[in-house]
Amino acid sequence: MLRVLIFLVSLGARAIRAMCRRRADLVIENLALRQQVTALKKERPRPPLEDTDRAFWVALRSSWPAWASRLVIVNADTVARWNRDRFRRYWARISRRRYPGRPRIDAEIRRLVRTMAQDGWGAPRIHAELTKLGFIVSEMTVSRYMPRRRAEPDEVKRWIAFLRNHKDDIAAMDLFAVPTASLRLLYGFFVIEHGRRHILHFNATYNPTSAWVIQQLREAFPYDTAPRYLVFDRDAIFSPAVVEFIRAMGTKPVRISYRSPWQNGTAERWIGNCRREMLEHVVVLSERHLVRLMRLYIAYYHEDRCHLGLDKDTPNSRPVTPRPSPTAKVVALPRVGGLHHRYEWRDAA
Repeated sequence: MLRVLIFLVSLGARAIRAMCRRRADLVIENLALRQQVTALKKERPRPPLEDTDRAFWVALRSSWPAWASRLVIVNADTVARWNRDRFRRYWARISRRRYPGRPRIDAEIRRLVRTMAQDGWGAPRIHAELTKLGFIVSEMTVSRYMPRRRAEPDEVKRWIAFLRNHKDDIAAMDLFAVPTASLRLLYGFFVIEHGRRHILHFNATYNPTSAWVIQQLREAFPYDTAPRYLVFDRDAIFSPAVVEFIRAMGTKPVRISYRSPWQNGTAERWIGNCRREMLEHVVVLSERHLVRLMRLYIAYYHEDRCHLGLDKDTPNSRPVTPRPSPTAKVVALPRVGGLHHRYEWRDAA
């Protein structure tokens, strides 16, 4: 009898307390309890909570002050952590770039890089050409599409440093052989100055002699234009008579060491450029034919071809030409009979 009385008193107290509370609180409390009961009914040892469950309690936490008093399945700190995680995910999503990583260069630039690479150019030369066209792109970006280049030997680096300090007072000369269609050998002679890499003189002959070399030096250095130093190798054609003539011009002759072509690096590199960029792609017919081809190549070399040693400029200082109008397109102008090209802007017709 006493237990029944106590139960009735307790039940009456709950009813009175329920009547005194706001209806809105009762509805929210009922909703919170029902949600937890639904989660507890799932067939797992630990009630699995989905994103909708977490979102419900995060929203309830911000709208109902007594939310923690009815929380059973998790701790109140867990709900706060859910809200922090949601905050981080939200800002990470809106802050994430659509395309992660380094931004891609324009399709037009990528197309030009591939087109210029067909001429056998490396990344520095392609970057120089793009700079002359007014494109703002780094050499590192261009190199992503190019094969890696081997590092130059230490002795080459030391020689480059020496040339940088003395290049304005130095010139070099050399001979190179060119096979012809008649199975004979032509010999090309040239003089190059180190300051701006200008080719001061070029000629060719089947039978080079010391007297012929002396005449070529007269034509290369008229009046008082002789340099302070003239570098050349130990070829027998550069006889004591040639050396004496060089001294008579007021120039100091500098012979390189035996089997050390890198000491005449500027001349040797120019010969290599001639072979790779022209001579390996043509059949020389005669002396006159070779001289004509070399004049075309030298004009391209002076006016159009960018040089790494000249801060990616040409010997004749090729100007930068930015895009003249939004409709302008880059066109390829053939050089050296189409073996090479110069790229310039042209307005669409």
